[in-house]
Amino acid sequence: MYKILPFLIYLFVLSTCNSIKDYQQTDKPNIIFIISDDQAWSDYGFLGHRFIETPHIDKLARQGITYTRGYVTAPLCSPSLASIITGLYPHQHGITGNDPEFCSGNNRYGHEWLMERKVHFDTLLEKFKSKPLLTEILSDQGYLSFQTGKWWLGSYTDGGFDYGMTHGIPEMGGRHGDFGLDIGRQGMDTVYRMLELAIEKRLPFFLWYAPFLPHSPHNPPDSLLQKYLKATASEPVARYWANCEWFDTTVGQLLNYLQKKRLLENSIILYLCDNGWVQDPERQNRYLEGSKRAPYDMGIRTPIMVSWPGHIDPIMDTLTLTSSIDIVPTVLNVLEISQPQSLQGISLLDRNKLQNRNRIFSEVFFHDIESMKEPTLSLKYQIIIKDEWKLILPDNRNLPDSTAELYKILKDPFEKNNIINHYSDLTDELKKEVYEWWKPGFEK
Repeated sequence: MYKILPFLIYLFVLSTCNSIKDYQQTDKPNIIFIISDDQAWSDYGFLGHRFIETPHIDKLARQGITYTRGYVTAPLCSPSLASIITGLYPHQHGITGNDPEFCSGNNRYGHEWLMERKVHFDTLLEKFKSKPLLTEILSDQGYLSFQTGKWWLGSYTDGGFDYGMTHGIPEMGGRHGDFGLDIGRQGMDTVYRMLELAIEKRLPFFLWYAPFLPHSPHNPPDSLLQKYLKATASEPVARYWANCEWFDTTVGQLLNYLQKKRLLENSIILYLCDNGWVQDPERQNRYLEGSKRAPYDMGIRTPIMVSWPGHIDPIMDTLTLTSSIDIVPTVLNVLEISQPQSLQGISLLDRNKLQNRNRIFSEVFFHDIESMKEPTLSLKYQIIIKDEWKLILPDNRNLPDSTAELYKILKDPFEKNNIINHYSDLTDELKKEVYEWWKPGFEK
């Protein structure tokens, strides 16, 4: 019964959709988020990767404004995605990790563990739901909101979506997407049915498309695997590369559907990745240190793009700093909605203001959250990227033996040369700016 319950609920919701108030879709654009999962910022064709082919994302990058110096707020799925839906940093929205630290049981991710996780995580989730969510803002504007793919924050209803794939029920394995993880990997039909509902009701829609790709398991279609096995002697690398193209293929399917239904011209598409990944060449489905969960650019950097055919002139921007906290302000800007003071981001369409902003921040926390009441206790690093500089500042409480790192990031994008010993005054200045932005208190 548990296995079919969410599907039955989904069918019931679809059967009762006629009770929704019928809005005329006029000049309000549809909003589409395309979010990659575990992909390095350099692993795209348009960014010059020698082997990975991403023709559909490349086309998206060419037809809109693409910022190649984009950053996420955290190099870990759950806090990063929470920032995308709120426009807040993790220390503001409180989702600092993927799981509670103190779940019992030897079988991590097993039934008992998941049940206990929900008890602890619900405390955090209630605080998170008190924050303004983009879905709630769009609902007030007459939008239908659809969730597919990765979703860590309970069920789709906890995120304010009208319809979705993620039930979040621990008895059924609910943790980070459950049924939603099938989208893209098992076809696109659920997305199409959701969008058909918006077409039928003549409602503008918000689509959260965050497939479990190229995330492990790296089990691509054999045709893609054979293609990339010819390009590298490492099968784990070939599998990861093939998953990157597999994800791109699903993006193409979505864009083709929008074109076929004549929705593309009235849809603003925002693209980014939740966090980075560098594939371990020796071990399948494993990343190398310094990428995911790390403060380095291979963990927190991503291209960020906004496409709106007929409304936005194409620009490839390789210098301007952008952040995932800029996604929500972009949507508010398009809809001419005042931006709350709690949001520190800038609309990706306000290029003058973006170019006058010379710094952004990021944060790294432990994978498991130490305290539900004080989720920032799990802090590992604070990061500031300012102009050509990047400072990585370890938290003295949790990493007492670590030292700060400074990189001239434009000339050293892969952070090979820590030059902190040569720039003590600059380091002190950047450290001061970090603490003026947010200085953790660790009060109990």
